[in-house]
Amino acid sequence: MTINADTHKSEKTEVRKTEGKILRKVIVKIGLERIDMQEGVMVEALLDSGATGLVMSSEFARKQGFKLKKLEKPMQVRNVDGSFNREGSIENTVEVNIYYQGHRERTEINVIGGQK
Repeated sequence: MTINADTHKSEKTEVRKTEGKILRKVIVKIGLERIDMQEGVMVEALLDSGATGLVMSSEFARKQGFKLKKLEKPMQVRNVDGSFNREGSIENTVEVNIYYQGHRERTEINVIGGQK
């Protein structure tokens, strides 16, 4: 499967001020391919340079039919302010191919939410 996104149409940047600080949000269109079925979907992904990993919601994973892989040990999730995330621990991942501008990378994405 090959998913290519046009560079000029695949990125958007949003700048806004919050409490006197400028926040910048970069969203890119990527392709996600289910490894087990070689089927894919184009999605808008938020780039977060402060994030320590890749995350998708359990609702999105379920709707798109991704096969969940149970982690041996759940991972606690903390917000930027140090508090625990209200969605709870990460208990599952999904294995995908990510496509962006002709590049493909196989990786695992952590699944968060809906696991209580």
